[in-house]
Amino acid sequence: MTVQDSEKSSRRGRRSTTMGAMPLNDMPWWRWRSNVRSALHMLSDPAFQQETWLAGVPGYGDVTDAVYRLVEDTWLDNWSAEKYVGTIFRDAQEASLVDVAVLRVLRIMHQVGADAPVATYMGHHSWPEAVRAAREAHVRMAVADGDDPDAPPYSLEQLAIMTRGLVA
Repeated sequence: MTVQDSEKSSRRGRRSTTMGAMPLNDMPWWRWRSNVRSALHMLSDPAFQQETWLAGVPGYGDVTDAVYRLVEDTWLDNWSAEKYVGTIFRDAQEASLVDVAVLRVLRIMHQVGADAPVATYMGHHSWPEAVRAAREAHVRMAVADGDDPDAPPYSLEQLAIMTRGLVA
């Protein structure tokens, strides 16, 4: 199914129980949005990365955790965020900003390796571009949700409580 097909079927009001092979009811859209926002927030904040990830402060995961939170449940590593306009993302511009951020971060991850230390990610020549792209997407989503984009990122425990998930 192409993005265009997806848009046409949603205009006709048909609902599917799957998106590709992924059941739509595995996780509510607001939880997906919270996870994407959390990941983008951490990936977009150089001070957080220095003071938390590089310093090894527990409770926030690492850069690999953030990348997986960004793409794991949404499959944004396999298809465009455009597919989720009207559910996770409010509009095409928000989805487009997320797509740019995902592509930039994944490109770096594939070059340095998923389990590379945060310093390796941060030292990559394309990291500043990835941070800027994540920041643009994060700010757009936070403002659309009525949140302060400059507030500190939530810990993974806070995120789990907000989404009523279990802390791993």
